[in-house]
Amino acid sequence: MIGFLVLIAAYLIGGIPFGYLLVKAKSGRDVRSLGSGNIGATNVLRTTGRSLGVLTLLLDIGKGALAVWIADRVTHGSAGWMAAAALAVMAGHAFPLYLKFKGGKAVASFVGAFLYLTPLPLFATLVVFVIVVAATRYISMGSIIGAGVFPVAVWLIEHPPAPVLAAAVIAAAFIVYRHRSNIDRIRAGNEHVFSFGGKH
Repeated sequence: MIGFLVLIAAYLIGGIPFGYLLVKAKSGRDVRSLGSGNIGATNVLRTTGRSLGVLTLLLDIGKGALAVWIADRVTHGSAGWMAAAALAVMAGHAFPLYLKFKGGKAVASFVGAFLYLTPLPLFATLVVFVIVVAATRYISMGSIIGAGVFPVAVWLIEHPPAPVLAAAVIAAAFIVYRHRSNIDRIRAGNEHVFSFGGKH
């Protein structure tokens, strides 16, 4: 029973829409009506500014790590419940109760959750992400390729328990699935090009 309560808590934590709340607090605008319409850090950066974009990123990473940390503490380190909490916090970000189940792509919450659960493979994946973004200037391309690499990195580096590997595969597939529109834009040649400057 306690494990299921942990998953509910992870989902609700994941659903906290930091990008939406920060943009609303600063400008009174709804970030969903700006840019790509996404509530995540990239769209906040692009439409509202660097400082808010970075803060959104850190908070979304933080909520991912917090959800898995809670699962760790409450279930006494159960790999299965921690892995499930990682997926639940991502689901919360993508389908938040507070915004009628229309949320972000869950990349930052994925980073936070697996930074706690599988830190070395996550760092290896982030290196791939940075290289791809530097080469293509597409955040989405880095996220998609990073997601594809991640389960392989988890297997090769950690040989984890089956629930953790399964969660890595599901999380990676979910990230790619959430980037369907980006894949279409990349193919069409009109995907947004990344600039760290954003708006000031």
